[in-house]
Amino acid sequence: MAKIAYILLCHKDPEAIIQQAEQLTAAGDCMAIHFDGRAPDEDYRKIREDLAGNPNVAFADKRIKCGWGEWSLVQATLQALQRAVEEFPRATHFYMLSGDCMAVKTAEYAHRFLDQNDKDFIESFDFFESDWIKTGMKEDRLIYRHFFNERKHKQLFYWSHGLQKRLGLQREIPSDIQVQIGSQWWCLRRRTVEWILDFTAKRRDVVRFFRSTWIPDETFFQTLVRHLIPEAEIEPRTLTFLMFTDYGIPVNFYNDHYDLLLSQDFLFARKISPGAKELKSRLGRLYAARGVDFQISNEGRSLYQFLSQRGRIGRRFAPRFWETESTLGRERELLIVICKKWHVAKRLLEKVRHATNIPAIEYLFNEEDTPLPDLGGIQAALMKRTRHRRALVRMLFEYYGSDQLIICLDPADIDLMNDFHSDRSTTRFLLIECDFSEDYLTGHAHRVGLAGERTPQLALERLLPSIRNDIHHEADRIRDAGFSQLHQMRESSSPEENAGQLSGFLGLSAEQARQIAGTRYLFAD
Repeated sequence: MAKIAYILLCHKDPEAIIQQAEQLTAAGDCMAIHFDGRAPDEDYRKIREDLAGNPNVAFADKRIKCGWGEWSLVQATLQALQRAVEEFPRATHFYMLSGDCMAVKTAEYAHRFLDQNDKDFIESFDFFESDWIKTGMKEDRLIYRHFFNERKHKQLFYWSHGLQKRLGLQREIPSDIQVQIGSQWWCLRRRTVEWILDFTAKRRDVVRFFRSTWIPDETFFQTLVRHLIPEAEIEPRTLTFLMFTDYGIPVNFYNDHYDLLLSQDFLFARKISPGAKELKSRLGRLYAARGVDFQISNEGRSLYQFLSQRGRIGRRFAPRFWETESTLGRERELLIVICKKWHVAKRLLEKVRHATNIPAIEYLFNEEDTPLPDLGGIQAALMKRTRHRRALVRMLFEYYGSDQLIICLDPADIDLMNDFHSDRSTTRFLLIECDFSEDYLTGHAHRVGLAGERTPQLALERLLPSIRNDIHHEADRIRDAGFSQLHQMRESSSPEENAGQLSGFLGLSAEQARQIAGTRYLFAD
């Protein structure tokens, strides 16, 4: 059976480290600890004294002073790995952790998982071909030497980098290795770790190369594992669940995330908030528990993106000059239908087309394949349409030769609504409020990728209230936006009430509005 040696790199909170070590070794696993050389000596002494009686805990022989982005982090890891290999000969796997990590599965589950999957779990993607690095320095991390800490000595870091570029002091990557990149939170088999330690002892040229690369903890182990282990024995993913905001900041988990974390297809989670005492206590008890059944749904990242990153598009950057200065035309009327159930809005538009001569375009900012005339390429992609929204709509007015135009928007598009409402043209809104059954919300969760075929019913029951509340929040934002001409149709209202709202929105006679509002199955799913 699998036996895990945890490699813990930490630098603060000795009480939490002691507790973490006791919890993870209580089920028979072991731990090698490296405590940052920059941290207070009294904290280190406390950790050693409190764990002195635990035979399943060992300490790195040397405390390295660690700095973000430096070789020192790799050096500290190698120190702890060497100690773990020597002290725990029965350990079959070595799992990299930080003090912010906690188990989200039982030891029983983790051991069974590793027994059934005889692989090394490490993100390992081609450094040059993959898009793992989203922004900032890429190949310059490797081909130039980095001697200064970017966070502590920013000016020296970039001065040195710039000087090497000006003087053409590029260096060669060792010819027989292919540099890889990925998360530093890995789980490796014993044979792999022993081969890595042997490789570092023999290939000092490779070690010298990585010593002066920038952020080597994202490349060193990732590269060596690919170099030493057959591809079929590598699973290029981490077993530690972690998320980042779209600003690159790690997401913290709190007390109410317990059920969410347990349902993810990972063994650990990072980062657990220091203030989440209840969550820490429950997860701490979990690891040694037996017979726990986990319902894996894995919706964590998609749920976070759905709830936390809504509305980011269009808010990061200031409006371009050609957006703020352009106008649709003072004499024109833009009519905007807002509805979460797109099929309801499309049915309504079909009836409006038959009853009026007003050009009507469906979800042109939401659906790539919305039928649009050729407008010189501006209509080709959703990103381009949204970026040039006023220009696009102005061209549609001109194409149809009309002073009125109807478009559909999703309720999430509040930024677009505000932009069009601020234009000199007349803008009227029709908010269609529908009822949402649990079956519809479940289907919606599947359509937007929040749930999959394997998502258990319990996970859906936790998910649906969040989706329902988000839909209600979108409608509230629209009502609170202060739009001067906002009309509202409701599924729960009578056809006569809806006809009055529709008449005001379209400027139709009462009879025409009643015919459209009375359409059978208008709100049917």
